[in-house]
Amino acid sequence: MSGSIRSNIRGDLFGGVTAAVVALPLALAFGVSSGIGAIAGLYGAICVGLFAALFGGTSTQISGPTGPMTVVMAAVFTQFVAIDPQSGPILAFTVVIMSGALQILFGLCRLGKYITLVPFPVISGFMSGIGVIIILLQLGPLLGHDAQADVLTVVIVLPQLISDMNANALMLGAGALLLLYCWPSRLAHLVPSPLVTLFVGTLLSIWVFQDNSLAVIGEIPTGLPQLQWPVFEPELALAMLKASMILAALGSIDSLLTSLVADNMTKTHHDSDRELIGQGIGNMAAGFIGGLPGAGATMRTVVNIRAGGKTPLSGAIHSLILLAVVMGAGPLAEQIPHAVLAGILIKVGLDIIDWKFLRRLHRAPLFVVCLMLLVFGLTVFVDLVTAVLVGVFLANIITVKRLADTQVAALEVISRENLQSELLTVRENELLCRAQGRILLYHFNGPVSYGAAKGITRKLQQESQFDALILDFSRVPMIDVSTAIAIEDMIVDSQAAQREVYVIGTNDVVHNVLSRMQILSLLPEHCLHERREAALETAYSQLSRVMPG
Repeated sequence: MSGSIRSNIRGDLFGGVTAAVVALPLALAFGVSSGIGAIAGLYGAICVGLFAALFGGTSTQISGPTGPMTVVMAAVFTQFVAIDPQSGPILAFTVVIMSGALQILFGLCRLGKYITLVPFPVISGFMSGIGVIIILLQLGPLLGHDAQADVLTVVIVLPQLISDMNANALMLGAGALLLLYCWPSRLAHLVPSPLVTLFVGTLLSIWVFQDNSLAVIGEIPTGLPQLQWPVFEPELALAMLKASMILAALGSIDSLLTSLVADNMTKTHHDSDRELIGQGIGNMAAGFIGGLPGAGATMRTVVNIRAGGKTPLSGAIHSLILLAVVMGAGPLAEQIPHAVLAGILIKVGLDIIDWKFLRRLHRAPLFVVCLMLLVFGLTVFVDLVTAVLVGVFLANIITVKRLADTQVAALEVISRENLQSELLTVRENELLCRAQGRILLYHFNGPVSYGAAKGITRKLQQESQFDALILDFSRVPMIDVSTAIAIEDMIVDSQAAQREVYVIGTNDVVHNVLSRMQILSLLPEHCLHERREAALETAYSQLSRVMPG
């Protein structure tokens, strides 16, 4: 046991116990909501929580089933059970195992630093969309009916659900939601509101509503789970891969965003790639025992930190306590009404919605508003992967366009109309003036990306009265292949017009790209220089041979 763990055993014990108390009702609720069963939520909380704590890169993070992951898993489970009622559940858990393997691959490939680069409007849109999905899917249990499979079905049958609602279930669920919001914050440090709601709601259903009109969790297995070996069906391989990629991407984003929250609270820095590996191992383990996939859980992580948790020991304690519940306390949860769980999950959905950004949406630029609402709509009514891909694509297109405009504007062209520049030394300005505009100097300023390549080429095409072209890369830290190809076109077109081209000031990165693309081989040795003055001297010397007296 390391010194840091030994020095904080008391804090980690309190943090782990408190996190387990918060996690218990949520794990049960997520399990029921997924359609797999309450025990699946507990298995997922145990596996993901334990292995992410042991192998992850965020020391204070508590992991387990989350609202976004449960929404996607419910859809995956429904999809494969509809395809094959017999082996559908095993196929769904095979998808969970595959998603865990993908997360491990993400970590090994060091993709952690890129996953959190998803633009904020996209994150806000899909998180708010997931919150709305959770709320809509819980309207059925709240009104005393079975949960519906998807949002569109809920919207279609909602009038019927309302007309045939179970008043007892609605009162119990609404009361649970009210208690969650009204539970005093000073008491929440001692007893979390979800646990209180679970106990109070269950006792009320037993003592007050004794007519058996309320749906309850029912039998919960106790003891250790059985291993479920993965099953692959070739004709479903594409569907399984797509579903696993959605789970892996969402779990990675969800976990790393929670890691950032933990960093802000503890003033530490997590290891993104290691965190992905830990989450992947946890999700693979969950898939092998029929547990829900999970991710870093923000609320449980915050509770752990506030209770004193500082090391991975708190996450392991949280999982071991839940394991003890599974081993012997399952029957105690069998009488929990679905309506109470619906109330708890509706509160989860409301908390996931990005109210902070929505309140300021009218102040945001029009494109940001449209992007957020588009991702929100696609998340709710299509699917998460489409929403994120479309959102990231549109956001990147606009970002690239703005960067390209900035890069083209930063390009300084010294031509016949502008023979003096503060950029140049006295000698360089003198050489340009003596060349009488026959030397065109292209001075790139800053990185040049593929988005600016066309604009740079178009700018050159506007210049026609020159005999030598100097491409100055002395202030360019990097270029990409698209820019290199654009530069090749500039060189080839200029040489075709009997104009000599000089390339100067390339650093190792720029030189490497131009060399690998065989562009520098288009130029003779005397056209490659490190210094701008040397290139101007050479160009002027070449031109002076043919310049009139």
